[in-house]
Amino acid sequence: MRIIKYCTKTIVFAGFLCITLIGCNSSFEEPIVSLDLYKVEKGFEIEMLASEPLLKSPVAMDFDNSGRIWVAEMPGYMNNIEGKGEQEPTGAIRILEDLDEDGIMDSSKVFLDSLVMPRALALVYDGLLYAEPPNLWFVEIKNDKPGKRVLVDSLYAPDGNPEHQSNGLVLNIDNWIYSAKHSYRYQRKNGEWHKQPTMTRGQWGITHDNFGRLYFNDNARQLLGDYVLPNRLVRNKFMEPKQGINRLLTEDQSVYPLHPTSVNRGYAPGVLGKDSLLQEVTSASGPLVYRGGTYPDDYDENVFVCVPEANLIKRNILTFHGDSVSAKQAWQEKEFLASTDEGFRPVSLYNGPDGALYIVDMHIGVIQHYAFLSPYLKKVAQKKQLDTITGYGRILRIKNSSSKVSKMPDFQNLSGKELVNLLKDTNGWIRDRAQHYLVFKDKREAIADLQKLAKDAESPLAQMHALYALKGLNALSFDFLTSVADTSKSEVTSQTIVLMEDFISKQNTDEAKNLFQKVLSKNDRTTDLYLATTVGSWADAGKKQFIPLVDSLLNRYPKNRIVAEALLSGMGKTAEIVRNDLQDNSNFIGSELQILMAQSFERETQNKPNLIFTNTAVAMDNRTNGAKLFRQICAACHGINGEGADGVAPPLMNSEYVANSSEKLGLIILHGLSGPVHVDGQRYEFNQAMPGLNGNNNLSDKDISDIMVYVTNAFSRTPQWIQPEKIKELRARKSQNGGEFTEPELQQFSK
Repeated sequence: MRIIKYCTKTIVFAGFLCITLIGCNSSFEEPIVSLDLYKVEKGFEIEMLASEPLLKSPVAMDFDNSGRIWVAEMPGYMNNIEGKGEQEPTGAIRILEDLDEDGIMDSSKVFLDSLVMPRALALVYDGLLYAEPPNLWFVEIKNDKPGKRVLVDSLYAPDGNPEHQSNGLVLNIDNWIYSAKHSYRYQRKNGEWHKQPTMTRGQWGITHDNFGRLYFNDNARQLLGDYVLPNRLVRNKFMEPKQGINRLLTEDQSVYPLHPTSVNRGYAPGVLGKDSLLQEVTSASGPLVYRGGTYPDDYDENVFVCVPEANLIKRNILTFHGDSVSAKQAWQEKEFLASTDEGFRPVSLYNGPDGALYIVDMHIGVIQHYAFLSPYLKKVAQKKQLDTITGYGRILRIKNSSSKVSKMPDFQNLSGKELVNLLKDTNGWIRDRAQHYLVFKDKREAIADLQKLAKDAESPLAQMHALYALKGLNALSFDFLTSVADTSKSEVTSQTIVLMEDFISKQNTDEAKNLFQKVLSKNDRTTDLYLATTVGSWADAGKKQFIPLVDSLLNRYPKNRIVAEALLSGMGKTAEIVRNDLQDNSNFIGSELQILMAQSFERETQNKPNLIFTNTAVAMDNRTNGAKLFRQICAACHGINGEGADGVAPPLMNSEYVANSSEKLGLIILHGLSGPVHVDGQRYEFNQAMPGLNGNNNLSDKDISDIMVYVTNAFSRTPQWIQPEKIKELRARKSQNGGEFTEPELQQFSK
């Protein structure tokens, strides 16, 4: 039994919660929810900071400069088992506040309402950046009211399934804002918004470490990440990096729930184990690199991951290897936080200004979107009345039992010097916000203090923030960067190497070459990797000085794919020249670099650039029902261009299942497919089976037929059409286990 206290009114949640009304002297509403069903790691305390009726169905949050919480609400998501009402303007962005300063939110006011499925927000540039599909908006804030609104991107989150549309909006140390499931990054300068291509990352939620590497995940893989800083491996238009970005950081997808939970494919072999407990993640989301500075030292830069389908949060320990990153689960057989409350649905995590970890709990019974809802889960959810758990929402806080809460700095009124001092704070949230204010408030009076801090080799974290604050203020110089690189530790030196590219010129080549040789002599994997990303760019200004450095890196790392990607990424028009000069290097023959170069030149001949450099998608007729349904349901995994996604879904392009058999394709779309599967001669393994659409009552036989027409037209040379009457027949055809088909089963069908 959970007991909720409300100071001013009683609210009844029929059939789910037992409500007790308790007298209260305060005039503020302060709902208090019992957390007896929640088990957190020893040494930590979990608190209910806010709950209904102050908010409902929250999916994202951020803090303003007063410590108030801004929340994006998405009550239209799975408000009923059929998923009806998604397109109703029921969403909102609210401001939560603790007026009586007792640690519990007691005030809730609407900043924006009548929104359709708002999914992300960030308080930046003294305004609010928020996503309401398909748009990304920036709105000024005037006395807690929306002011002038600017459309940043009209195609931020176009038509698609809400589980897979762009989200996140995290401001990184490089002054750029990144998103999950999105191929652009954003920055505002002098009142104008700028947009640049970047790699698409993850599914729901994105976070960064102290250095600026990005981390994310997808449903079946709880932690993915980039080995290198953003955009360092995508500067060669005709190379698609594979080794340095979008990497699976841990093979261990095990979960340890406290009770049997209801999951979409609980009927499939291996999904549930002993006592019907979930074995591996199926809906991982909302990763967070902890940078709060108040947890024990061994928690610093750990990555916490939401597992809403199992009502828990995982803890992972990162290890940095210089040219790569790996992770392992902190424990076996237990989790950082787990609950037997099946309404507990953690979807997003945040570092707080007080150093605590904050949890956005959507608190909903059915977290699986109706487009993928299996008949099995639908039946279980209705039996357990999970579909009645709607209209709730929680913000939880986990703090170190022995830590003290520090006072929130008044960023709005701090001087430049005071903001610079905050770059040395142990809390990454404080450092990030201070850097942001220095840049967008144009605190040029702080330049001298920033330069001094950037040279303080005993404070590497502060150095990096100072460097990017100076970058944002256009206050860097080549000589200054070389002096910082010469005396700093490897991570700071690596950042300066990146920043020095703004000063590539013939007059700087000799000094840069001398610095790079000195850095190379240290034989450090971190700095070697970033040297590899830049020497090709410098070779354009001074072939004689820098091609020998390419040779040196190649000799040191002939079989290292990441270094090869870094080298080729840094080469623009110099790539052909560099390749000719490398022919005399015996280590070049058969090296990863030679292989990558050959692939890159072939792609250039065929005019096949990396997808992030082209907005030209496969020709689609957006007027057709099939195209729209494909974008909403299928593109999330298979890609808008049918390219597939590693570990998630095979490509549709050149797939014999698309081109050769309408019957097989229909069975797959309706009933799903369980791997492994072969496409165009390549074997694909996946952690989860593809769910079928047969249980989606919102899709008619004609809808399924329309999807097939579109897919075969867009991704094969043999367009096919199948009568809706045939779809009805295929619906009734079952696999051997009654669930997804397997490849051997499909082979029996000739058409």
